[in-house]
Order: sequence, then structure tokens, then C-alpha cells
Amino acid sequence: MAVSDRVLMEYLTYLQVERGLSENTIAAYRKDLEQFAQFRKEANLTLAEVSHHHILEFLAHIGGSQLSPRTRARKLAALRGFFQYLVDENFIRRDPAADLESPKVSMTLPDVLSPEEVDKLLSAPGMSKHTDCRDRAMLEVLYGAGLRVSELVQLNMGDVDPLGYVRCLGKGDKERIVPLGRAALAAVEAYVERSRPKMVKNRRETALFVNARGSRLTRQAVWKIMKRYARQCGIKQTISPHTLRHSFATHLLQNGADLRAVQEMLGHVDISTTQIYTHLTKSHLRDVYLKTHPRALKEET
Repeated sequence: MAVSDRVLMEYLTYLQVERGLSENTIAAYRKDLEQFAQFRKEANLTLAEVSHHHILEFLAHIGGSQLSPRTRARKLAALRGFFQYLVDENFIRRDPAADLESPKVSMTLPDVLSPEEVDKLLSAPGMSKHTDCRDRAMLEVLYGAGLRVSELVQLNMGDVDPLGYVRCLGKGDKERIVPLGRAALAAVEAYVERSRPKMVKNRRETALFVNARGSRLTRQAVWKIMKRYARQCGIKQTISPHTLRHSFATHLLQNGADLRAVQEMLGHVDISTTQIYTHLTKSHLRDVYLKTHPRALKEET
């Protein structure tokens, strides 16, 4: 497998596990990126040599103005996400798609769980096995701090402060400190004291969350664990670790949190990225209004 093919497969796995994108979206992005890979091959370009002019040439090559705004936006989204990933993972130094603007299309809101569904999911792991104890702590931290799954699996011993904070490394190796509630702290304490010592074979292992063999847990493993518990507690929608991050932000805003504070906790560089959650809370407010206001659905006579 060529290096670029391997990187593409790793990126598609990242979209599935960390971003929680649907199978249809990932399939569409795969097709777009394979199309671009063929264009690069014909132009004899490496990934590091691609410029924004090459991306524009590619779009013209596959249809130009004949592409619908939605198709053009999707192809640009596929390329922008891919090149941002390459920069974040240090495969390339500059992002050739950073300055390209996408056509305006209708906003797709992220899927979130209700507080009741989150409670079910976080309560799904039993406490009879050491892996159950780990899973409870892991899910509590994902939701309690709104972490990305890559941030969760990178946590080391000592990154969760008993005073109620978790220290994590976000995109671009930027460190941030996020508050953590009592339920998450208690779950981590129980796991670290009772279960982790029984799971870790190598005393020099620094990872907080480990698998049954005592090695650092992977993003794919977390995703599979979450899917199993979602099925177990009857959650119908397809969820991923990122669903808990979306739910974390939405529930904070629904309960009156400041947008800037949520931005900081999520580690978003641009507040416009955080603002998508305000659309979710507006939808929630409208649903509440329609269900509870005496004249909300009353027709004029």
C-alpha cells in the first residue's frame, strides 16, 4: 500500500471513529478523495506539493460550474478536512485548502443525545469486571469534559486532577484544562484504585485508559465499546464518541453556559465552530415553546 493510500485509510478511520460521520458521508468523501488522488497522480504531484491552485484546477477538471453548490461544497469539505488532518498529524507543513471558501448550503446539525439517554449510556457498564469499571470512567470523562476521543486515549496517569480538572492535548498539541464533575472524578478514582492495577502488566505504562492486555486503548476500541453500550441500553441512533462531545456542548448551552466558556472547554480556535450548538439549543427552545405555551398551536377563528 502506497503512503498516500495508507494516510487516506487512516483519515477515513478518523472520520468514522473520532468525527462520528455516517457511512454514507464517509463513502462520499472516500470517492472524492480517491478522485483527487487520481488527479494528483496524473499531474505527478505529492501531497506536500499541492497548492490551492491545484485544488481549483481539480474542481474545474471534474465539472467546474456544472457541479451543484452542494456537490462542490461536499468535495471541498472532503479536501479541507483531509488537508487539515495532514497538517495536524504533521504529514505536511501547510494547508493548501485553508483559504478556499465553500458555497453556502443548508447547515447540517450534529446529532446529540438527550440528558436521559446520556444517563442510560453512562450507567450501562456494570461494575463486576475491571473492563466495566474502565468503561464507566471512560464514558464519564468523554461526556464530563467534552473530550475528543483522540484526547481521551492520550490521557496519562496524573492528567485527571482530584480537585476537578482534566489536562488534555488537543489539535496541534495545544494543551487545555477542562473542569470535571464529581461523577466523572469518582468513576476515574474507582477505576484507578481497583481496576487499572489489575489490568496493567508493565509498570512503566503511563496511559490512563488501557485495554485488557494493559496497553493504551485505541480510538477504534473506544468507538466499538460505545456502540456496544448504545445497543445495550436501547439507543436507536448511530452514535460515536463525538456524539458525547456534541451532547456536552449542547447541554451546557441549554442550561445557560456562556458561549465563550464552551468554546474554551471544547478547545475551538474559532467561535463560529462553537456557534453551531446555539442552533441546536434554539431548536430545543422552540420545541419546548410549542409543547408548553397555551397559544403556541392555537389557530385563529
